[in-house]
Amino acid sequence: MPSNAAAANPAFKTSDLDCDAATKKTRAERAEQEVKDASQEVSLTNAPPRRVGRPARKRKAPPVNSCDSVKEGKEAELNGEAENGISQGALQRQRTPSPNPALQNGVSSSPEQEKSPPRKKRGRRKLAHPEKPRQYVKSEDVEEEEEEKSCDLLRIEEENRGRGGLRRKPVPRITFQAEKKAQQAAVMNTMNDLSGAEPQKKEESAPISPPTPMPPAPNPPPVQQHTDPASPTVATTPEPVPIASGTKTMAKPSDPEAEYEDNCGFGIGELVWGKLRGFSWWPGRVVSWWMAGRSRAAEGTRWVMWFGDGKFSVVCVEKLLPMGSFSTAYHQPTYNKQPMYRKAIFEVLQVASTRSGKVFPECVSTDESDSAKNVEMQNRQMIEWASNGFQPLGAKGLEPPEAERNPYTEVDVDAWAEPEAASYAPPPAKKPRKSTMEKPKIKEIIDEGTKERLIYEVRQKCRNIEDICISCGSLNVSREHPLFNGAMCQSCKNCFLECAYQYDDDGYQSYCTICCGGREVLMCGNNNCCRCFCVECVDLLVGPGAAQAAIREDPWNCYMCGDRNVYGLLRRRDDWPTRLQHFFANNHDQDFEAPRLYAPIVAEKRKPIRVLSLFDGIATGLVVLRDLGLQVERYVASEVCEDSITVGMVRHEGRVMYVGDVRTVLHKHIQEWGPFDLVIGGSPCNDLSIVNPARKGLYEGTGRLFFEFYRLLHEARPKPGDDRPFFWLFENVVAMGVSDKRDISRFLECNPVMIDAKEVSAAHRARYFWGNLPGMNRPLTAMVNDKLDLQDCLEHGRTAKFDKLRTITTRSNSIKQGKDQHYPVYMSEKEDILWCTEMERVFGFPVHYTDVSNMSRLARQRLLGRSWSVPVIRHLFAPLKDYYACV
Repeated sequence: MPSNAAAANPAFKTSDLDCDAATKKTRAERAEQEVKDASQEVSLTNAPPRRVGRPARKRKAPPVNSCDSVKEGKEAELNGEAENGISQGALQRQRTPSPNPALQNGVSSSPEQEKSPPRKKRGRRKLAHPEKPRQYVKSEDVEEEEEEKSCDLLRIEEENRGRGGLRRKPVPRITFQAEKKAQQAAVMNTMNDLSGAEPQKKEESAPISPPTPMPPAPNPPPVQQHTDPASPTVATTPEPVPIASGTKTMAKPSDPEAEYEDNCGFGIGELVWGKLRGFSWWPGRVVSWWMAGRSRAAEGTRWVMWFGDGKFSVVCVEKLLPMGSFSTAYHQPTYNKQPMYRKAIFEVLQVASTRSGKVFPECVSTDESDSAKNVEMQNRQMIEWASNGFQPLGAKGLEPPEAERNPYTEVDVDAWAEPEAASYAPPPAKKPRKSTMEKPKIKEIIDEGTKERLIYEVRQKCRNIEDICISCGSLNVSREHPLFNGAMCQSCKNCFLECAYQYDDDGYQSYCTICCGGREVLMCGNNNCCRCFCVECVDLLVGPGAAQAAIREDPWNCYMCGDRNVYGLLRRRDDWPTRLQHFFANNHDQDFEAPRLYAPIVAEKRKPIRVLSLFDGIATGLVVLRDLGLQVERYVASEVCEDSITVGMVRHEGRVMYVGDVRTVLHKHIQEWGPFDLVIGGSPCNDLSIVNPARKGLYEGTGRLFFEFYRLLHEARPKPGDDRPFFWLFENVVAMGVSDKRDISRFLECNPVMIDAKEVSAAHRARYFWGNLPGMNRPLTAMVNDKLDLQDCLEHGRTAKFDKLRTITTRSNSIKQGKDQHYPVYMSEKEDILWCTEMERVFGFPVHYTDVSNMSRLARQRLLGRSWSVPVIRHLFAPLKDYYACV
């Protein structure tokens, strides 16, 4: 054969030794040799190049003790290999016979080797130490012994090769499904244990042994089961069981940070704030995937269980804040509107107080309404504690205990998810009626598409838009919408009363102008407009895609300041300013008797006015009375701010009688200083304004000072039988809770009038006014000397970037305007702040009115931010000229 050097040499054919050897060969041996040579030729010519290794050798017949049977088995194997192209042993190992070792090593046969008779070479060179083939001259008995030794050698060599050779048994393939990471880790640990415990259990070569079935794969260890997400009350992990020989057991996962190893913080059990699109920052707790009953969270994300509703979400760590950032993430408007948010705040602060060891007094009451008020009071105390930094332990006291850090221990979710939830009830605005339990169902039906269906009927001219609430879609309407064609239900009316004049730090409305809600709002591009419209209302009322069109339009003028009045179904009312004023002025939730009207006094009998001013500030009332030309006989003021007292004393040259804290004024003092013709005042609005995240309401904090005004008002009233004219005025912020407004009206026995200073000044300033002054609800009209634009209030060489300013408060950033927080003035090609003299003109005060005692700019702004707008008070005090003497 061409692949056999000995057979191709002509010298062998003429040799006597070759003839003698040929006569000794049996026919079976010749056939074996021919088949072997043919297989070697195929291996050299057709087989792809590969590493030199031991050819697979496996017997086909059952093992016998005779060496002749070994030869026959070899012949049968080679015959099968020649016919099929691959041996039966290669079915398992996929090996092909190697070529002649001499040819593999590039060495030809020497003459001495050519003279030796051809024999079957049983010995094989080893891969690690290749050597030239040696010639053996043995008898057949020795050859049979060599065959058995060769089998042993093959077995030893294969074991060595299994440990360090190039050919190894492939590692059993494990298919990984989308499952728990702990289960995958358990399977990998099992494989490592098996490889470490039995290093000798590699695949052994089987050239002389019968085929044996593969050992069965070890059963996977038991893994934890998914927790039912519908009821994750108690979660446990089964104990691990021994594996294989029992020498090792799977370790129980107890590392608290093993699940979140991305070094991004927010470990299991921590209280956090999470942000999802369309929602305010919401309190939650980082939990394990195992508790959520879902798959493991990806790197950089956390499973969060939200307080309030107990739902789970995967949140990126960039959208998480520690609970210590309470003052930053807490959103008071959402707290006022959404009962679920109030419940969530209550629950998370209960958990925080438990961890910090902070004890709040629990108020127990049998009355349902009193219980709700007590819970609300406790919630306010906890909010104030949280806003001040969770003292005394701070953020360190909020760290979860060790039991909650380990998710694989028994955890009762109800123990922390809803602490005392059964006793918690959102504080109702008023006592619940018989139909209270049915209202949530009605609201739920409305939210599920009633509004869309009704708007579709309006488009098809099957229904009148004035018959539905354009805010929520309810058919139970109570009055017309003040700005657009359509109606409002009682619930949306209350929301509008609370939120229509509520502004965020950017100066824009906090909620939609139409529905006083909305997840995503569009802000008007007109710098003099501060209104917002939610995407849902725009797409529903204006038309599909209108919101995206508004986003692409830059700048975008909203539907209140646009040139047209009609935008789809959204039709702006022509008389909306008057309607808006009547909406707040004629809010007759409670019916009261009309205040007593006093007939004007003839000029000859008019006397100077005597005034009692509570919470006086910088004596705005006296400024207005003097501007109106009224004679002021006595002006008694109660004020505690030293800077305000200094301004009043200096600017009015001692005409103001300051009496200190209002709480120290008693009945005897009123009798001594009186009688009074006018009682005015406006208690601090810090704890009444819903803008304040830590407000305490009317009955706590500075809110209780209203009752001091009420007390002294009754002390100053004329005695029965005294018919002299007596007037009073109380002022406070518009953005207060409906319940607080209702309580104030109930005590004062009248409804308030809402007046916005933007009609008579260069700044927005909406306020409620209660009183019995004649003509309080008459239209607000600007005077000739009123500075209606900001440019009219500026010094020379300065240019106003806006016509109207947002409401100026005691905070310095209230001067910045618009969504981009621009300064309102342009000077020397740069933006500039509003100077104090310009701010005084905006409020209607004389220039340099607050420039006393070397007060700083911020101190002067704080004084002005707490004061009244002079043109508005002049509008209210003007009718007094018919009752009291003038200069």
